[in-house]
Amino acid sequence: MKRFLPVLIALLILLSSTVGVRADFQKGFDAYIKKDYLTALREFEPLVKQGHIDAQHSLGVMSYKGYGLPKNDQAAVKWFTLAAEQGHAFAQNNLGQMYVKGEGVPQNKKTAAKWLTLAAEQGVANAQFTLGVMYSQGQGIPRNDKTTVKWLTLAAEQGHANAQFNLGWMYDNGYGVPKNDKVAVKWFTLSAEQGYASAQFNLGVMYYFGEGVIQNLVYAHMWLKIAASQGNKDAIKNRDLCTKAMTAAQIEKAQDLIIECGKKKYKGCLTGGGLY
Repeated sequence: MKRFLPVLIALLILLSSTVGVRADFQKGFDAYIKKDYLTALREFEPLVKQGHIDAQHSLGVMSYKGYGLPKNDQAAVKWFTLAAEQGHAFAQNNLGQMYVKGEGVPQNKKTAAKWLTLAAEQGVANAQFTLGVMYSQGQGIPRNDKTTVKWLTLAAEQGHANAQFNLGWMYDNGYGVPKNDKVAVKWFTLSAEQGYASAQFNLGVMYYFGEGVIQNLVYAHMWLKIAASQGNKDAIKNRDLCTKAMTAAQIEKAQDLIIECGKKKYKGCLTGGGLY
């Protein structure tokens, strides 16, 4: 029995050390959430030297945003790289985004695609969206509309508003998928309900022309005016054209819907409504 004692002691030391590391990271993370960045930094710094993946990612975020220390994109790249190489999905995404923009490193779309693909495959919606855009434009990777749709769909299904808008656009124009106005309206609606002005504008246009939906000038005016209120120039121009085609009663109803929609924060704006 005695010959197993050193092994048992070593195992206990290892387990207690692991628990301590987790406790130190949690202490730093709790401080970060409370915006006590100096405490967070003090807890994370010893951990990154031990190769702690979450501490490396956290220090990368703090370096990028300038939380608790001067903003330093090169330091952010260093920490994101160390965490990304260990498989940290959000570090892979952040590193990929920095290569896309050329922040802290020379701009390199091919390297960006590499890291974003790894993050996207782990389900990071922002990486899936950016990768979809890169495939649509052939940035660092061959252009492929079907692959664009694949990544945009995965991001859109997670509620990414910009991905929902772009996916709607792909269906509206028949890129990478058969043209389908009804599906386009579905994705434009989901994006519009999150306050995305371009989707609100496109949805207004779809209702104006009756594409994918029954033509409805009241709903068209509602979405165009909501988008215009956010500064969308195309919506401002088309809102006025829509107004000229409407009766006074329709304009009044549209205004009532805009107020109601604002109270709902764009969610379910047309629920229970009839045709006008």
